Amino acid sequence: MNDRERAATHPRHEDFPWTISVADHPPRKESTQYRASRNLMRKLVDTTGDWAFAPGPYQDHHGGGVWVKDEDGWFCVFLPLGVEWSAQFCADPKKVDRIRRYAVRLVRAFPDTLPGYAALGYDDGERLLTTAIETAEQVAEWTDSIFNASVPLPAGAHSGVLPTAAGYHHYPKPIVDIDHFRFDDFELFVSDEQGLPVAVVPLSPRGSGDGRVRVLAAHAGSPYAARLVGAGAEAHVGAAELVEARGAEWDSTILPPDDRLAREAFRRQQ
Repeated sequence: MNDRERAATHPRHEDFPWTISVADHPPRKESTQYRASRNLMRKLVDTTGDWAFAPGPYQDHHGGGVWVKDEDGWFCVFLPLGVEWSAQFCADPKKVDRIRRYAVRLVRAFPDTLPGYAALGYDDGERLLTTAIETAEQVAEWTDSIFNASVPLPAGAHSGVLPTAAGYHHYPKPIVDIDHFRFDDFELFVSDEQGLPVAVVPLSPRGSGDGRVRVLAAHAGSPYAARLVGAGAEAHVGAAELVEARGAEWDSTILPPDDRLAREAFRRQQ
């Protein structure tokens, strides 16, 4: 995608700012289904040598992951939707049943999956897949099952807060994902002069010599947040024409190589 297309189709701000409060789970008694699926998840992830979120120890994220088995072993696939534990109480059983039907089709394509579960001591897989979800109790069991509460994440990736870690419960998933596939010597999350976090990515391919970065997200209190708002405003008043006339340099989200955050992002690279 070129800069004209990006400016025309990807505004980078919200006109309606809001604040999210992510609280700890309320006290709850672990269900039998939750204990069983957590034990199975731990056994499954221990069989893999290429889990993207390694190393553990792992917590189980209710993220809609399904573990399936082929001739090479176990791997995890994400369903379109995951039901967070605290969200089950507003979940429409009919809509959760759609998720179940997705899982049925996925597991059917990997016939070694259900026997593999059973061999590891998990006997509920076939019953859960073949039972239509119609009640709140069935929603609760699905939520805690291996077909939903089965994504093994280290504590930081699960619910961490910067500067220690970026967790899925606190930061946008597309940005958290970057933190798990970036080069180790590139800093995704950098800090402004006030110590507030800002997420940046390189503007050009590795080895190009281009030291510029693009701001993807910034703490609301950071002055860099204004750059995102400004870029969004320009997108509403002819950003495509500005790109064509001036090139990428007009974009307020692009930081030059000598910017403090750009230097911090590349500081570990030669």
